[in-house]
Amino acid sequence: MNKLTVIAGPTACGKTSVSIEVAKLMGGEIISADSMQVYKYMDIGTAKIKKEEMQGIKHYIVDELYPDEDFNVSVFQKIAKSAINEIHKQNKMPILVGGTGFYINALIYDIDFASENNDFSIREKLIKQSETQPAYYLYNKLLSTDKEYALSIDKNNTKKIIRALEYMENTGEKYSDYNKREKNKKPYYDVSFFILNMNRDRLYERINKRVDTMIAEGLYEEVKCLYEKYGEEPISMQGIGYKELIKAVKGECDIDEAVELIKKNTRHFAKRQLTWFKHQVQGTWIDVEKFKSTEDIAKYIVKEI
Repeated sequence: MNKLTVIAGPTACGKTSVSIEVAKLMGGEIISADSMQVYKYMDIGTAKIKKEEMQGIKHYIVDELYPDEDFNVSVFQKIAKSAINEIHKQNKMPILVGGTGFYINALIYDIDFASENNDFSIREKLIKQSETQPAYYLYNKLLSTDKEYALSIDKNNTKKIIRALEYMENTGEKYSDYNKREKNKKPYYDVSFFILNMNRDRLYERINKRVDTMIAEGLYEEVKCLYEKYGEEPISMQGIGYKELIKAVKGECDIDEAVELIKKNTRHFAKRQLTWFKHQVQGTWIDVEKFKSTEDIAKYIVKEI
């Protein structure tokens, strides 16, 4: 069974710098488990690692697709598997780094998406219904067809609701039954899983500062250029930092309002990430504030492995 190191955690907790140090110590290469850094030109808003920050460590699934290309969990899974095999052929350690928990689990447990017929017209129909029907229309639909799963999620999480309804229409199986089956699977890799964390107030402070830095580095200009080239329809343009500033570009709000909304949405996103990892992952939690440096965190991880 191939070995795999995972460094996960909420946004802005320091995963990137820690992963670089771990890779240097272990002779590893890094695979991004981020649903946004895969896109070209989306650099500032995704906090994409810069070339000089890589310190010569090879990174996979970064800058591979254009913003209007489709990227989903099954595409990620296929590319990541290939990257892991390539890294092992070089007798190096693959290090999976990111905060997209669903993608990470899909890879670790080799979740099978082949049973779906990928009829994207179903998703488009559901998205349209979410925009035109009364609030909770889709949630009530899920409640009547798969009550167990509906009660386990936030009724405002349209993305999860649509995913569950789409899966059921494609396969005829309840999403809750699918989840139970997949949860009982054994890991496909020999995994060492680490989740970075810190005091919630400190994390939120880092998020706010990061957003201010993004604006100073030209995030508004990045979004404006992307909007002029791709519009707002691609899924990539619905990412946090992009969807809020598109409103400013269109004159629907001012930049200061958009920036505050980015901070708020990012904080909420970090909270959801932490909740997900607490309930879905068996791993070693690391309070990064208990260490003097990034190097010390990396040494601890390598020692644990």
